[in-house]
Amino acid sequence: MPSAVALSPVPLPLVTLVAACIAALVSAGAVFRVRGSTAMPAAGWAVAAGLALAAECGRALSAAPADPATAAQTRLLVAALAVCPAMSLLGAKRPQHGVWQLIVASLAVVIAMPALSAWLVRPGSLPDVHLLGRGFLAVLAAVGWLNFLGTRTWLAATLVTVGLLAVVRPFLPGVATDAALPQPALDCVGAWLIAAGGLLACGGLVVGRGAPHAPADTIARAVDPPFFALRETLGTAWSLRIAERFDTVAADRGWPCRLRFHGLEVGGDPSDASWHRDALRAFKALMHRFVTDDWLARHGWEHDHA
Repeated sequence: MPSAVALSPVPLPLVTLVAACIAALVSAGAVFRVRGSTAMPAAGWAVAAGLALAAECGRALSAAPADPATAAQTRLLVAALAVCPAMSLLGAKRPQHGVWQLIVASLAVVIAMPALSAWLVRPGSLPDVHLLGRGFLAVLAAVGWLNFLGTRTWLAATLVTVGLLAVVRPFLPGVATDAALPQPALDCVGAWLIAAGGLLACGGLVVGRGAPHAPADTIARAVDPPFFALRETLGTAWSLRIAERFDTVAADRGWPCRLRFHGLEVGGDPSDASWHRDALRAFKALMHRFVTDDWLARHGWEHDHA
C-alpha cells in the first residue's frame, strides 16, 4: 500500500493575505464603479488599507516572526488606514471633498503617531495608544456602519465593520495590546469578512442603479433612480441631507412633492406638470454637489429633464 502523503497545513497569514488582496482588488473596482462621484477618495483609502494588511501578512510569511513591538506598530498603521474610508465619506461634498482628504490623511497620521513614536524614539516598545485614540477607532467604525445601515447594502456594511473591528481589535478600548497580538485566526476571519462585504457591496452598487419600485409619476421616475444610486454609494447621511434641502426648496416654492429616503412622494393634481422642470432643475443642482453629469447619466438620469 502506498504511504499517505502528509500535507502541511496552509499558514493562516497566507490565507489572510489572499483575503486582503481580494479586498484591495474589490476596492480598486469600486473606484471605477463610483467614478464621477465624491465617493472615489473613500474607495481609494479602502485600497490603501487592503494593501497595508496584505503587506503585513506578506512580511509575516517572508521573514522570521516579528517581535511583539514590531507587530503592534505595523498593525496600528493598518488600523489607521482602515478607518479612513468612513472618515472620507463624512466630507464627501463638493467643492471641499478634495481638501477634506488632507484632513483624513492627518487623522491617519495622528492615529499612527504612537507607532511612529515607538519606532523612532523607543525602539522595541509597544505603541502607547491613548484611550481617546482607541475610542476613536471604535467610533469611526460604528459611524461607517450606521451610515449604510438603512440602505440596501446594510449587510455588506455589517460584514465589513465586523471584519474591521476584528483586525483592529488589539487597539480597541479595554483590550491589552501585548496580550491580543498575534491573533492569526481572528485576522483571517476579519480579512475574509471584509473581502466578502466588499464583494457584496460592489454587487449592491450594480443593483442599486435601478429603483426598487416603478412609480407612476413621470417626475418620480426621473428622480428616484439617481437618488437611490447615490444613497447606496454615499450612504444615509448625505442622502438625507439632499432630501432635506430639496424639501426646503419645495416647501418655499409650493411644489406638491417631498423627497423621502424611499423616494419622491408626489401629491396634488396629477395633470399639473408646471412645476416639474423647476423641481428637476433643483434636484440636479443638489446632486451636482456629489456627482457629475456622466454619473447621473449612468444611473438613469435623462439630460433633457433639466
